[in-house]
Amino acid sequence: MANGLPGRLLQRREDPRRASFLELFFDLAFIFALTRLSRALLNDLSLHVAFQVLLLLAAIWWVWFVTAWSADWFDPRTPLIVALLLWVMFGGLLMAAVVPTAFGRHAMVFAVAYVAIHLGRAALLIPALRGHPLQLRTARVAIWFAASGVLWVVGAAVASAREVLWTLALVLEYVLARLGWPTPRLGRSSWPDLQVNGEHLSERYQQIFIIALGELILMSGLAYGDSGFDWQRTLAFAGAFLTAVALARLYLVPAGGRLGAAIEAAGPPGSRLALLAGYLHLVMIAGVLATSVGMELAITDPRSREPAALAVAVTGPVLFLLGRILLSVVVDGSLSWPRLIVVPMIVVGGFASVELPLLGAGAIVTVLLLMVIAAEDLLDRSRWRRSAHAGVAVERRRHG
Repeated sequence: MANGLPGRLLQRREDPRRASFLELFFDLAFIFALTRLSRALLNDLSLHVAFQVLLLLAAIWWVWFVTAWSADWFDPRTPLIVALLLWVMFGGLLMAAVVPTAFGRHAMVFAVAYVAIHLGRAALLIPALRGHPLQLRTARVAIWFAASGVLWVVGAAVASAREVLWTLALVLEYVLARLGWPTPRLGRSSWPDLQVNGEHLSERYQQIFIIALGELILMSGLAYGDSGFDWQRTLAFAGAFLTAVALARLYLVPAGGRLGAAIEAAGPPGSRLALLAGYLHLVMIAGVLATSVGMELAITDPRSREPAALAVAVTGPVLFLLGRILLSVVVDGSLSWPRLIVVPMIVVGGFASVELPLLGAGAIVTVLLLMVIAAEDLLDRSRWRRSAHAGVAVERRRHG
């Protein structure tokens, strides 16, 4: 088997694994998708459109996540895997291109592209994996994507039921992944069947999060360049930059760099941790996307007092922080009290700043995020001093 096609496709689990150039190239489709999603929300801040954007983001994220998970098992240099990643990338670009009209005249394009990505992946892998246990796992996944694909296509055809059917399809897919895709006569995939390279998948999560932050910086820069360079817009642009820096730091510290090690240390059950981390990254990226829209609104019209704009500016950081707090919990059970405290503070600050221009409300959120970082640094230094003093006391008793 090692000399056959499955053996040539598979990446050896013991080999160190870094993201390949092709995987990074594949991520470019996600940049485009995030930009299109932020445009859709920016053009209409209603709750209905916000729900639609969240639904589309969940679908596009699932394409990225399933592909990143699948690619973790295979050698990205093999022609078949190159073709697979390019296939998914092209389909992802189609989905992103029709985002503004995905719930309108181009719903079928979005649905067919989504279903074709998942079934096309299976069509390439199942014949190539003949005789390997991964073939069965891929078949289970394909069967359920075919079932949910019916909901996607019917939803595209029936406008009145579109949101309900697409939501049902996504819930089905997310839940089935957590359950190991239980399939009649084929059973379900165990966690060893789904085992991943923790360091590689953790690196991929970091890379896609950086891309989300890149969208925030890119759109803030474009808004600033197009809106003029008066002092209010300059302050709003500076606030957007500081917010991006704060989100990056809050993502990486304390557990952002420990996810890969935690997955590896857990062994096969670490796949469950990797899956939960994928769900939580969706929450964090949704938060960054909303933050990006809020920052752009503040730059474009810093004097605005529109309640919907304020709601977006507040919801984004709150979503990010909630996802990030839960990620620390699932990685190592740790809780950051400054982060827990600042979440309600941001919400209260949003209500309190309802009479302020958007520039002032955004500044409050940015300052609160920076205060969390400062508080965590102070707590870390305090713990280090206590640990150092305890070590000195032990040494004195030992030599006393």
